[in-house]
Amino acid sequence: MSFVLSFQTGIENTFRTTAVELAAARMMRDITMTLNDSDLSKNKIRLSFAEMEKEAYRISVSEKEILIEASSDLGFIYALNFISEEFLGIKPFWFFMDQEFIKKDSILIEEKVYFSKTAKIRYRGWFINDEVLFMKWAPLGKKDLPWEMALEALLRCGGNFVIPGTDKNAKLYRPLATAMGLMITHHHAEPLGAEMFARAYPNKKASYAEYPELFHGLWDEAIEAQKDLPVIFNVGFRGQGDSPFWADDPQYDTKEARGRLISELIGLQIEAVKKKVKNPVLCTNIYGEVTELYNEGHISLPDEVIKIWADNGYGKMVSRRQGNITMREPSLPKEAKGAHGSYYHASFYDLQAAAHITPFPNSMQFMKDELQYAYEKGIREFMAVNCSNVRPHVYMLDAIRKFWFDELDAEKHADEFAADYFGGNTEAGELFDRYAACTPKYGENEDDHAGEQFEAYIPRILATTLMRNGIYDKERSAEELLWAIGEKTISEQLAWFKNAILPSEEKFTALFKQAKKTAETLPEKKKHLLLSTIAMQAELRLKGIQGGLLFCDAAEAYLKGDYLDAFILCGKAAIKFEEADQLMRKSEYGIWEGFYLNECLCDIRFSAVVLRELMGYIRAVGNGPEYFRWHREALYPEEDRRIVLLTNVEHRLTDDELLTAFLEKEKNNG
Repeated sequence: MSFVLSFQTGIENTFRTTAVELAAARMMRDITMTLNDSDLSKNKIRLSFAEMEKEAYRISVSEKEILIEASSDLGFIYALNFISEEFLGIKPFWFFMDQEFIKKDSILIEEKVYFSKTAKIRYRGWFINDEVLFMKWAPLGKKDLPWEMALEALLRCGGNFVIPGTDKNAKLYRPLATAMGLMITHHHAEPLGAEMFARAYPNKKASYAEYPELFHGLWDEAIEAQKDLPVIFNVGFRGQGDSPFWADDPQYDTKEARGRLISELIGLQIEAVKKKVKNPVLCTNIYGEVTELYNEGHISLPDEVIKIWADNGYGKMVSRRQGNITMREPSLPKEAKGAHGSYYHASFYDLQAAAHITPFPNSMQFMKDELQYAYEKGIREFMAVNCSNVRPHVYMLDAIRKFWFDELDAEKHADEFAADYFGGNTEAGELFDRYAACTPKYGENEDDHAGEQFEAYIPRILATTLMRNGIYDKERSAEELLWAIGEKTISEQLAWFKNAILPSEEKFTALFKQAKKTAETLPEKKKHLLLSTIAMQAELRLKGIQGGLLFCDAAEAYLKGDYLDAFILCGKAAIKFEEADQLMRKSEYGIWEGFYLNECLCDIRFSAVVLRELMGYIRAVGNGPEYFRWHREALYPEEDRRIVLLTNVEHRLTDDELLTAFLEKEKNNG
């Protein structure tokens, strides 16, 4: 016999916590999304407490009922999510991937006992970081819905903790996250989730040496506010933002002094937590510049603290670049003693070459191998994934949730992803898998593949440098690019950038063409989904790379003194970045209207702004101060152009008007 899951199925919940009631409400919503109203007999899913492991569950299916037994909120939540996915077909990223549901009258579930899976990572979660798209996007007029759907997706992935935002958002969405059953932890720059010193005391120097009691007060307030919540307390001391404290406090000018202070303050924070919380879970980040201090023995940490090691933002378990400094210090424990975890970036923002609004720039196999190697080195207790705004990174997030449960096959992931979200169209899955192979290779390391920030930020850096240098010191290098190829002339920096992005123009052209071709084979809604995700992302990269190449040509012409050519080429480059920005907005539809409205970190639109400023500068150098010769070149016929009895007979054109005139002339001349 079988259990008949239908519209008439109800939920009997004796484990009446807020988190379980919310999960039960989601289950009833799932039933209404996938099953037709009917007059079938009523039956029930019954939730009952039973002694077992904290996150475990047992589902016993009989003809009369589905019995879910668990001992905790997460056990019941995971069980309901299992039923939703296994029998109703609702996938973890159903919301972010516009999953379609064809309603049925009922679903037969055979009599059987189902047991929960065991995760290979104990604490599994996301950091909703750099979440600027969420901040201005209000689907259905609900500003909190992006966070709610992200937290639901995390629970469906088997996650159990979250950093629910950055800075103010972390505190704002803490109640929602805990209400939904997730543990909370904190940004590595915000120990204990405390208020930033600079915000609490804007008129005081953020120096522990000067104001220890004020720091202690902020920490105590944070502990008091969270003492009754499920929290993984992050201890540490970094600085007022995503930079080290010694950048603002020069008295800590040696590694020994820095490590001594960090160790001392972590000890004080642990002591403060233990005064108010029994058996707390504690963690700290071995991140960025702290990696070197810890590896060299300058920081001492108790064994009870989970040491969280971070990748470099590109998937490699080495320390990240800090400005022009590239240490690549190994970011893995030397021995597996104690508890270790990882902070891994599906999304990253570094104003250099990372990916924030486009997919992870390295391959699925690379990512899987790196995570598995870290696991073998002892990274088993904790894994926080920087998911940013979720939708641009679903392909990788879906893979990582499989890794958490030892189910990731890098070679099969694309097909599995296609089966879940594109009706089994394997060509659609292959597009997501091929993406990484198209990204620019900017360095010698295996992970030196670039995201969209590369083609957006490097032209801005170089354009700004050209204007700073002026016409008498043109070749002075851009200091912000010393990390890339060292101390070189700006011509050499331009050549490096051009050579890095040039091969990707052809690759992304091919990927975009294939995406459009594949889209035509899909049903309308899935076609729309493909065009607004991987196809749009491929074209976005293509437009940015084309803009970058045009900028390089413009800069080379400027350096040679061919100012008119430089002006026109720079304008063409700006147009490419404007087209890239418009691609994002044109990809919005339905619930996704406004999703890219606040794309302000990479800020592709602003690359065009900077290049139009460079246009104006080039015009001043090459056409000023009279500003009539290019005007005549653009507008006057050949027979009048060289006869300058009247310099001009109409107002001088603006930069944009002049560019338009030259482009129109170019078009007319074929």
